[in-house]
Amino acid sequence: MRGRDEETGEYFSPSRSAQRRAALDVLELGEQLVALSAAQLARLPLPEDLLPHIREAQRITAHIAHKRQLAFLAKQMRKLDDAVLDAIRDAMRKDGEAARRETALLHRAEALRETLLGETGDAALTDLLATYPQADRQKLRQLVRNAREERAKNKPPRAFRELFRALRDLLAQDAAASGEDADGGFEGKADDHG
Repeated sequence: MRGRDEETGEYFSPSRSAQRRAALDVLELGEQLVALSAAQLARLPLPEDLLPHIREAQRITAHIAHKRQLAFLAKQMRKLDDAVLDAIRDAMRKDGEAARRETALLHRAEALRETLLGETGDAALTDLLATYPQADRQKLRQLVRNAREERAKNKPPRAFRELFRALRDLLAQDAAASGEDADGGFEGKADDHG
């Protein structure tokens, strides 16, 4: 029995129907997690103790055993704070805050790459290295040089893509270290030179 507060008449706990709906929501989230690849799971803010249960559910293919493992995964997930579950849901949503930050980071890396490959690329590279002292100077200079040569000779964009990955990783490390959004930062400086 739920019990009622004598003064207000409100119930002390959620109804069984509300508890069941919450449990089914967590089970559905667990099913979505099991459907993801290892790379997609790595991008989510999952607690480390939850990963073995997800991998086990992915490994099991027998229908009833898989269903039982999903139920066990949901039970483990219900032990987590609501804030953790909300963060996982947000990261999985395409329109969530995490997706917006990731998209902004990719746009910044693209703009920065174009600035580095433009006419004022040398000044932009100097600014970039001053802004991010942890960057590998030699590797970035080599990638910029190789990407320019690829463009001039109409070659496949291998260094062009590698430069993008290096810039994206650099911006992501900096955003993670500073705890800021991926929206701010170097982009305004890059636009001054291009």
